[in-house]
Amino acid sequence: MKRLLTLICALSLCSVVLASDINGTGTLTEHTFRHKGVEYTYYLYTPQHLKADAPLLMVFHGYNSKNIPSIPYGFQPVADREGFAICYPRGPKDHKGKPYWFVGYQFHIENGGVRDDVGFAIRLAKYLQKEYNLSKRNLFATGHSNGGAMSYMLAYKASDTFRAVASVSGHIMECMYRSLKPVNAIPLMEVHGTEDALSRWNGDPYNADGWGADIATPRAIGLWAAKNRCTHEKTDTLPLRRNRVIAHRYINGTGGNQVWFYEVVGGKHSWASDDMDTADEIWKFFSLYIK
Repeated sequence: MKRLLTLICALSLCSVVLASDINGTGTLTEHTFRHKGVEYTYYLYTPQHLKADAPLLMVFHGYNSKNIPSIPYGFQPVADREGFAICYPRGPKDHKGKPYWFVGYQFHIENGGVRDDVGFAIRLAKYLQKEYNLSKRNLFATGHSNGGAMSYMLAYKASDTFRAVASVSGHIMECMYRSLKPVNAIPLMEVHGTEDALSRWNGDPYNADGWGADIATPRAIGLWAAKNRCTHEKTDTLPLRRNRVIAHRYINGTGGNQVWFYEVVGGKHSWASDDMDTADEIWKFFSLYIK
């Protein structure tokens, strides 16, 4: 990825035009955005001939992800085809020098790493919607691992801003479960490996891993399906690639909301791109809620 020579700075916002990559044919730009005295970096991908009022997808990286947005999430070809913009925010570094999103990890609380990342995401989304004439209604969020947990945080704390969220190898921290209640129950999707050793399938109730207690993945999905008042479950299996993927779809929720749970049998802590077309499946889910 090569930087072009154009550098435009204005107030606290700064942009650098980058060559497009990850098989996308649109434009990728690097920017900075300040929120409550903290400077964040984000990357914006816009397909060619992006239409006015297009949807916006925010993609949150995992803990210590270093190559944002070069990680092959696979969304840029989908954005080219379906006509939506992508924002890849980058979390500032913690006391260990690792970029992160504040979702309640114990060592961040103990070491002064508490940040208003939810407020940042809301403000940045509203800025992008206005600046690029994007849809004010069709805003979605997804993320991997720590970014998946961030997606849950947005579902809890920004459900009046985001239409739906999707998490891959994410988790609900017990502190979220105990203390937060969403303004609206919004559609939610989770992709998770049954052999995930970091975001454990059965949770970490006693904080054995030092991140903070979190709840079991099936339990988290059951809770969210109940929040959406889903009444039925449909189950099928995706075409086999590597690990078997069982799609549990909880349907007939309030306002037509659904909760999708993709169980990657034997899957590890990953984006699951060897098991399924993760980006396509996530956008298929989000597409149900475009207005």
